[in-house]
Amino acid sequence: MQLNNLNSKLKIPFFSIPDAPITSTTQKQLPFADITNDMAIYKDGGAALIMESTSLNFGLLSEKEQQAVIAAYAALINSLSFSLQIVVRTQRKDISSYMNFLDEQAGKITHPLLAKLMADYRGFIQESVKKKNVLGKRFFLVLYLSPLELGVVKSFSAVTRKSGPLPFTKSYVIKKAKIVLYPRRDHLIRQAGRLGIKLRQLTTQEIIELYYAIYNPEKPAVKKEPEVVQEELTKTQ
Repeated sequence: MQLNNLNSKLKIPFFSIPDAPITSTTQKQLPFADITNDMAIYKDGGAALIMESTSLNFGLLSEKEQQAVIAAYAALINSLSFSLQIVVRTQRKDISSYMNFLDEQAGKITHPLLAKLMADYRGFIQESVKKKNVLGKRFFLVLYLSPLELGVVKSFSAVTRKSGPLPFTKSYVIKKAKIVLYPRRDHLIRQAGRLGIKLRQLTTQEIIELYYAIYNPEKPAVKKEPEVVQEELTKTQ
């Protein structure tokens, strides 16, 4: 009773908070407003275009080829007049399906020499997996459109007519993103071609699957310890 009277006099906001559970959805915690038109739209009005890159085995190139690749890469970096994010995603690979594929192909081989080569190759893969983890890498280039690049709204009514969490209408953000990001995408594709690398823009479904895999990682495989079977030994006389 005295605490309530003191709170009414001092008007402390902490004591006036109702005892209600804090509830929220995962969607509210994510920075995305929508993923559409092969790009991610952010709640602050920005947008991102994602491209996947092929890999290049630099170590297998000759010395002259390596120098040419380095020069081409330097030219690509120096030609950038915009921000670029390079993302390398590394995951453990499950090669059980690949081993099953090798077993199926080995059963079709009739030549004894080829069958021996297949057996040796399968044994090599098994020994390699035992010594170290097999990792798969994917390379992504992210082109980001800052909300500052959207420009000034023509009128205050354009802001009031917005739908959803975006500060602008979604159609305006998508149109502006295409105008700004598509020339940058084409420029990178041309420059990457000089490196012998191909870039491919991810589709809407592929972006959704990528972000889902990032926010919902698979549980790491737990190596099971071999079961110890205890046998009772009987003494015979």
